[in-house]
Amino acid sequence: MLIGIPKEPAPRQTLVAGTPDTVGKLVKLGYDVCIETGAGVSADYADEAYEEAGARIVTTEEAWGADIVTCLSRPPEDKVALIKRGATLISRLNPHGDDEFFPKLADAHITALALDMVPRLSRAQALDVRSSMMNVAGNRAVIEAANTFNRMFAGQVTAAGKIPPAKVYVIGVGVAGLAAIGTAVAMGAQVSATDVRPEVADQVESLGGTFVEIPVKQESADGYAKALDEEQQKLTLAVYTEQCAENDIVITTAHVPGRKAPLLITAEAVAKMKPGSIIVDMGASRHGGNCELSVADQVVKTDNGVTIIGYTDLPARLPGQASQLFGQNIVNLFKLATKEKNGIPTWDMDDEVIRGMTVALEGQIMWPPPPVNVSVAPAATAQAPAEPEPEPEKSALQKHWWKALLAAIGVALTLGAPPEMAGHFTVFMLAVVVGFYVITNVTHSLHTPLMSETNAISGIIIVGALLQIVHFDNPLVVVLAVIAMAIASINISGGFLVTHRMLKMFEKSSE
Repeated sequence: MLIGIPKEPAPRQTLVAGTPDTVGKLVKLGYDVCIETGAGVSADYADEAYEEAGARIVTTEEAWGADIVTCLSRPPEDKVALIKRGATLISRLNPHGDDEFFPKLADAHITALALDMVPRLSRAQALDVRSSMMNVAGNRAVIEAANTFNRMFAGQVTAAGKIPPAKVYVIGVGVAGLAAIGTAVAMGAQVSATDVRPEVADQVESLGGTFVEIPVKQESADGYAKALDEEQQKLTLAVYTEQCAENDIVITTAHVPGRKAPLLITAEAVAKMKPGSIIVDMGASRHGGNCELSVADQVVKTDNGVTIIGYTDLPARLPGQASQLFGQNIVNLFKLATKEKNGIPTWDMDDEVIRGMTVALEGQIMWPPPPVNVSVAPAATAQAPAEPEPEPEKSALQKHWWKALLAAIGVALTLGAPPEMAGHFTVFMLAVVVGFYVITNVTHSLHTPLMSETNAISGIIIVGALLQIVHFDNPLVVVLAVIAMAIASINISGGFLVTHRMLKMFEKSSE
């Protein structure tokens, strides 16, 4: 089948739904691909590069008239009219919007898949354009803030004095928020972040940020954020107002699909911010934004010197990489639908990923899809289980019988050993006790680094074994010394191997 990638009709859109790299991958899946002339110019992809990847350069009518049309956003009516009857449209279709668009597709027997409605399942992450674009947008949000901020992000200690780092506060720790945190930390800023999901605190801290808790906790069954009620909104706004006054740059990422972006920063909160502060409102749209004073696609400066950036096209400001990610999401979708690699997709409605994206199928409207539960929380049972009866309290001897047994064996060995060996047995038993309490009190996350330390201890064991192996008149001593050397050698080599692998995880890729 023929896949058509037209030039995006939106006037300010710089992205393209396929790059030479992704086009080559579609060709390998058995598809023919055609690109509208100049479709990738704004993203620095020339027509010649597409031709080298196996695509044909065609006119506007031919691109929109292909068997399968892929584009970034819902096309206007004049472009929909160019799509032939029975074709397939793959795009961000915003099914939560008006309801007049999809009946028109159904009347033309056009099968439509919404790339912005990929279910939040682990196996569907590779096709989620929402996450891909938010990743780029979060990175670009920090760049836009840095471009407007009149100071350096990283702190410095100079001969003329100390320069403190910029303080960045990120509201919302989704894909965009994590990208913003990582970029701001990499630029040297002091970063903190907030989310209604407390379980993301580890993710914030792993990137070098500080998690700021709010008095609202939320769980989501479908992977998307939910709107807060009035009382929850009041509690969160108090925290946001306090943090906005303390930080230099605030980046908001909150968005509820199908609804107006939630209000996070009030005009009162902006008035309390320091002159020169920056707000990047990633939820800005023509319906409003996360900040009360945001204006879509504009930069607003308040009377107290706060700059509010309301750009809605952040991914379009990094068109090359954003186009590559978008195109790869489409490739991953076709991999799922074209398992035979024969250039013929199968839109399997029994697959919850495909079904969740399908809004129209061969003349039938399929929206909304059945709900997909992606929550990791266990489902609530209809009846609470009966509380188990408390077990009788055990005595100290019952709890620690094995310690007492080991102590008794140690004492027996020490008392029963030859006089010249008594000191060695005493040291051995004390080492066992000290080692047990030291190791058991070390957190699990430090066990791998601790292995490096035990390598050195094993080296001492080998030295001791070498000193004993010279006693050829006692075969038992020789055998025990050889066994000790073998076990210690395994521990040393294994410890260094595991430690080396751990360190490799933190090395930057050379690609």
